[in-house]
Amino acid sequence: MAHALIWFVLLIAACLVAAPFIVEHQRKPMDGITRSEAPGMFVELSDGTTHIHQVGPVRGPVIVCVHGLTTSEYVWDDIAANLVEVGFRVVSYDLYGRGYSDRPDHPQNEAFFLRQLNDVLEAKGHTDSIILMGYSMGAAISVAFAAAHPDKVDKLILVAPAGLSDASSGMDRFVRDVPVVGDWITLVFGSALRKWRFSKRVEADPKRATFAQKQLAESEFRGFLPAVLSSARHMLRDDQRPLHRALENTRVPTLALWGEEDSVIPLSALGEMTQANRSVIHHVVPGADHGLPYTHPEAVAKEVRTFLLNS
Repeated sequence: MAHALIWFVLLIAACLVAAPFIVEHQRKPMDGITRSEAPGMFVELSDGTTHIHQVGPVRGPVIVCVHGLTTSEYVWDDIAANLVEVGFRVVSYDLYGRGYSDRPDHPQNEAFFLRQLNDVLEAKGHTDSIILMGYSMGAAISVAFAAAHPDKVDKLILVAPAGLSDASSGMDRFVRDVPVVGDWITLVFGSALRKWRFSKRVEADPKRATFAQKQLAESEFRGFLPAVLSSARHMLRDDQRPLHRALENTRVPTLALWGEEDSVIPLSALGEMTQANRSVIHHVVPGADHGLPYTHPEAVAKEVRTFLLNS
């Protein structure tokens, strides 16, 4: 009886250990079949294949867009269409681990993302100054890039920028801060947790259903959830106030857009940024939460156009 109990306990332990690997393996690979559906192009960069999408006139001023933690480059579609109408060329790309790009097994820290962004610029031949626009974690990446390479950034636009405050839930902080256990929860229950959260958002605002489906589809692919966790543990742990102070000295014209009802990046971050860099132009989008690039694209594009044409 005792031996049977021991073997039963060992079997349960083995199942628990194997569960995240089994669940992750069952997810779809990012392969050529899936990529055949993608708009744009693919380029081989330092850390793997990257999906790049470009719209607008060939000779228009270039805006390079960097998306956030759990979205892909499609988050810019409506804003890009608006900016193309007034002559801008908009280049967006999928960060590693998201969308149609590769899932390299590297810590997703500042150096990792800056290397990808620099590789994208070189691959597209954008050796002159560009307009750089980032959303959420993408804004943090953009800030780090502009501070490191102010000569390459003509203007900087930050949409709901991360890097100044941490409004993560207790569960998110636990998963982020506790190795092994956090990884296990992410791989085994990550998709279910995302479905539950998005169902609540769609229930509150049915107009988000189409975009929510796109975001949830990301969880079906291998490497997405580990990438999100790695970014939370590395890129999003950095306090960017020193970088914002450094940016003030570079005199790169900067616009920051905030959602009035954003609970992910609360408006208190606006005050933090103002203290670090008093030259930033701020605009709060009324009624918008953290999804403002896709819930309020016209309002965002209007402010972006005004800033670009007048600064």
